[in-house]
Amino acid sequence: MPLIAFASPKGGVGKTTIAAHVAAILARRGYKVIALDLDPQNALRLHLGVSIREEGRFLSSLPSRPLWRDCVVETESGVRLLPFGPQDPLGTLELAVALTQEPALLADPVRDMLATPDNIVIVDSPPGPNAALTAVTSMLDLLVLVLLADGGSAAIIPQIASNRFLGRGTLASRSADRAVVVLNQVDDAEPLSDAVVEMAQAALGKRLIGAVCRDQALAEALADRRMLVEGEEGAGEDFQLLADAIVKRVRLPGADPQTYQGLFEWRQP
Repeated sequence: MPLIAFASPKGGVGKTTIAAHVAAILARRGYKVIALDLDPQNALRLHLGVSIREEGRFLSSLPSRPLWRDCVVETESGVRLLPFGPQDPLGTLELAVALTQEPALLADPVRDMLATPDNIVIVDSPPGPNAALTAVTSMLDLLVLVLLADGGSAAIIPQIASNRFLGRGTLASRSADRAVVVLNQVDDAEPLSDAVVEMAQAALGKRLIGAVCRDQALAEALADRRMLVEGEEGAGEDFQLLADAIVKRVRLPGADPQTYQGLFEWRQP
């Protein structure tokens, strides 16, 4: 079954929020979802409703080669979580070195997860280039790049459109072919945001698979340890549409092409 990674060129774009919501929505639809947190911020657990006091770990303990099944944290959303775990800055650097020298530390357990036919593995990657994502890149079915609808993203979009974003060479090119884009914090009331959406549509075409509007309800839900997974007006609806697009893109069982809607219908009056 598929391996889907959420990544971004920089932090603070809402990547973890989107990854968590897609994982939870797919779990509510009956898919067996494993969420793998590769980000040292260890924040995916909070978005999935896990207590901040929970100190489960997987990635931070990789050098000791733990069994991934022993590290799973069950969440109320139905998503099985493999948290990054507590880690100090030096430990994070040492882990990056270990993964660079021996990618199989992560690749082997991920390959084992994917060997179970019903499993969908959703990865929350650290921002920017990193050894953890590189270790599993060759297995990716879909790379979801999350960008803000702002001027900084506008400068990156041409690199994504030309497949130069992930670098040069055959492996980078193959990975780029599986890369799609989601724009976050879209605000039709802001001319720049609207212009970035139009630019992305023109440059990326069908590779722009979703847009999530700016929604205060999202921040309030996180503070209450809730998720917008019931199609709530605003970001909740956008998450559902994004999940629809991903289901179709990776050809998950149960994908209904008749329900695949235009991703920007919400922008129409």
